[in-house]
Amino acid sequence: MSQLTRRAFTLSALAAVPAVAACSGNGYGNNGAATIDARVDATLAQMYSDYPQTRDLAAKSAGMLVMPLLTEAGLGLGGGYGRGALRVGGATVDYYSATRASAGLQIGAQQYAHVLFFMTEDALQDFRINDGWAAAADADIVFNNLGENLRAETTTSMAPVVAVIFAQAGLRVGATIEGLKYSRIIP
Repeated sequence: MSQLTRRAFTLSALAAVPAVAACSGNGYGNNGAATIDARVDATLAQMYSDYPQTRDLAAKSAGMLVMPLLTEAGLGLGGGYGRGALRVGGATVDYYSATRASAGLQIGAQQYAHVLFFMTEDALQDFRINDGWAAAADADIVFNNLGENLRAETTTSMAPVVAVIFAQAGLRVGATIEGLKYSRIIP
């Protein structure tokens, strides 16, 4: 193995350590549906309290995927993990994990909550049928950053999927290529 290859391997291994360590406390290893549901309830209560306009999105949506805590970390290579529940009509119908992978110039760790509002029945059915659905260009994102108001405009509410991201903590900077994959789980 050449010196450069050893360095690349060592840096990759070191980048994986914080990503794996960061996953503790976000539902990984807690195999209870009751734990996930309690976290989903708390996340929705916080979102509705902090951003009352999201109640309108919830009322108009066919379903919501609530991810109470997604933890990401990276140093060159990065990853993230979280667990949540799909709610239809206010009731949990399935449980999902979210896995994120990224590569590029990056350093740091962050945690945040996010809710996907499925604004059409077709979007909800497509998500439920296609295990491994990944966030793509058909999802509009509403992002709360540094105390600014969270808002969803009329064009946002007409999108098939609206993602609301809030409750950020930590700092992760860099330019990366990344993807987010949702998979159905049995807690």
